[in-house]
Amino acid sequence: MIDRSGWGRLRVNGGDRVRFLQGLTTINIETLDVAPKWGAILSPKGRVLSIVNVARDGEALIVTTEPALTDKTRAVLEKYAVMDDVTFEPIDGPLHQAGDDPWTAPFVGGAGGSPEDEAARIRAGFLRYGVDVDEDHFPFETPLARFLDYTKGCYVGQEPIFRVHAQGNSAKALRGFSIEGAAPIAAGAVIKHPAKDNAGAITSSAIAGDHVVALGYLHRTAWDAGATVQIDGRAAIVHELPW
Repeated sequence: MIDRSGWGRLRVNGGDRVRFLQGLTTINIETLDVAPKWGAILSPKGRVLSIVNVARDGEALIVTTEPALTDKTRAVLEKYAVMDDVTFEPIDGPLHQAGDDPWTAPFVGGAGGSPEDEAARIRAGFLRYGVDVDEDHFPFETPLARFLDYTKGCYVGQEPIFRVHAQGNSAKALRGFSIEGAAPIAAGAVIKHPAKDNAGAITSSAIAGDHVVALGYLHRTAWDAGATVQIDGRAAIVHELPW
């Protein structure tokens, strides 16, 4: 179990709650069932403003975010909730995730769990906002791509997302790396590939035994799983996420 007690939660109520979140997130709220879903709130240009998990709780909807996004997410929701019948109630108390995969494990109220292991987080491709993704990134460049619903109706930022999906030409994507040696790798370290000398950059890393695991954005000419790249003069193997 992973301790998530510092994460932010909002209970969203009101007659417009489904329509409101349907038009503001990449998640198809109308088809949301017992399983929670991950997605994003985007800017009108399709950039990631927040990463959210939405779950049903009776008639209410629960929006959960990592600590760094708690205040920002509520501010964005309140900004758009001008004429809507919708309310936002903070939820306090201990919280944890029960399961191996943070992208699929449900959030459970109550104490329990250990701090998140950084190497495990990286292998899962579980994003940390402000580190692995921010307002300069599109969701399709990250593991959020697997959760994008191209059948739902309009939402803020949808047009650029659908346009790139139709063209199929994302320029870069977040990938995982197994890097030889146990010396730390700094964020921002340049990734080199035979096809492109400056193919990308590392966003986060952790020592995992005799090697380092890392996340970083990689240009499409170099992002194939199994490829060998150079990071700080050290060989690294490219992985799709999760690995």
